[in-house]
Amino acid sequence: MDWNMIWQLIDPKLLIVVAACWIIGFVLKQTPKMPDWSIVYAVVVVAVLLTVWMLGWSAESLIQGILSGAFAVFGHQVVKQAKNGADPE
Repeated sequence: MDWNMIWQLIDPKLLIVVAACWIIGFVLKQTPKMPDWSIVYAVVVVAVLLTVWMLGWSAESLIQGILSGAFAVFGHQVVKQAKNGADPE
């Protein structure tokens, strides 16, 4: 799957949700009592709530929220893995 295809799936109005989720994920990662496995779920829930708040409740809003949260997590992992690949521990 190519980045352009993913960009076309997400409503451009929701790029702020993606950015907010990226920041929320970073903050949660720094939280000592927050298990790593739960960060993905928290980010997606926040993305869905923000999307529903911005666009109103509908099936499309739910899907857009899930896509926005998943894209934020995926984007973070791409950057992290590229960095680790360039400078292995």
